[in-house]
Amino acid sequence: MTVRKRRAATAQEVKALGHPLRLRILRLCREHELTNKELADRLGRDPGTVLYHVRQLTGAGLLEQAPVRTGASGALEKPYRRGTDTWWLDGPLVDADTEEARSAPVVAFQEELREAGPESVRWYERFTLHLSEEEAAELDRRILEVLDEYVATDEQRTDRPLYSGIFLLHEPVD
Repeated sequence: MTVRKRRAATAQEVKALGHPLRLRILRLCREHELTNKELADRLGRDPGTVLYHVRQLTGAGLLEQAPVRTGASGALEKPYRRGTDTWWLDGPLVDADTEEARSAPVVAFQEELREAGPESVRWYERFTLHLSEEEAAELDRRILEVLDEYVATDEQRTDRPLYSGIFLLHEPVD
């Protein structure tokens, strides 16, 4: 099996990914084509606010407009779907220029986990390790290698339950 290679994010992609609401929009549109109203309803946000963030994502190529469809009431709807697959961007927010941007994935994940409730947690591993910079980089490389393999073949498993997760390695305050 050939695993796709990661690439550096463009400045516009980094900026677009630097907000937790945008990350949640991308996750929702990964599984389903959703209109701005559907996104606003799912996220409990004002449609105008959501539209602003949708435009940021479409401008960066991370989200795209799907074909117009006819809604339940007969009105035309403009759904959105994911554009560029953000998984294959190489650590796009690690060097972001604001604390908000660097923490956006964690905030988005916390919001999603809170929404799903504690009963949604399937596995939980908490650990502390003493690692050199090289060992931390090796741990990251090995974990990403396994995750990349699963992500690359995910289209083959769309009939199975959907799981979401986050791997985060940080240096705690002593």
